[in-house]
Amino acid sequence: MTTSSSHATTLPRLVFIPGLAADAAMWQAQLAAMPADLHPVVTTAHAQPSALRIEDMAAQVLAFHVGPLLLCGASMGGMVAMEAARQAPGRVAGLALLGTSARPEAPEMRALREAAMELFAQGRVREVIEPNVAFAFHPASAAKPHLVQAYLDFVLRAGAEQLVRQNRAVIHRPDARLHLPRIACPTLVVCGDADQLTPPECSAEIAALVPGAEHEVLAECGHMLTMEQPDAVNRALLGWLARGGWAR
Repeated sequence: MTTSSSHATTLPRLVFIPGLAADAAMWQAQLAAMPADLHPVVTTAHAQPSALRIEDMAAQVLAFHVGPLLLCGASMGGMVAMEAARQAPGRVAGLALLGTSARPEAPEMRALREAAMELFAQGRVREVIEPNVAFAFHPASAAKPHLVQAYLDFVLRAGAEQLVRQNRAVIHRPDARLHLPRIACPTLVVCGDADQLTPPECSAEIAALVPGAEHEVLAECGHMLTMEQPDAVNRALLGWLARGGWAR
């Protein structure tokens, strides 16, 4: 067997993990740009009705996708990726953590989520989500109707039940900071400089705790960085893949 064919048989699979209430729509620009031999896929494991906790979502990702994995998670998806690395460090070959936090839920955020969950349960999803655009995007991005509509579309597609379930999971998420120093795989941490939902200090904290982590802050970018700054995100991801030996 040649070296190149041996390498091809051992390449991990690149799995994108969406954020809360998100789906493959948020990863469209990334899927198109990633190396085909990594068989990139957007998981649906986080959206299974049986995944009631971040720990459950991580276990589902590991069960849905066999073999060695490269996990790229955004927001809640980053929380799931960090937990998967804790559960199965031998299977997670690399981590890319975008606009996320390793901290447990803060009391003020818990109160906001619980109030929103009451409205979701009443079917008042749009009433909660539309004002959230100003927090999810940089002001320049929030002024782009196609981005805002794409965001509203996937959140509304998720529906009230999923919104309640996933917000509850995020409220009760584990403190990932406790295990981050044990992560040994190539790790990339990226955030937007104007992220109001997981501020830049959250990403800086992750990068400081993970040995050898790469850290990048994207200018004029909010929380939805894969949609707001797709080219910059793709460059960062391709650099991470190249450093890990998974892409040329």
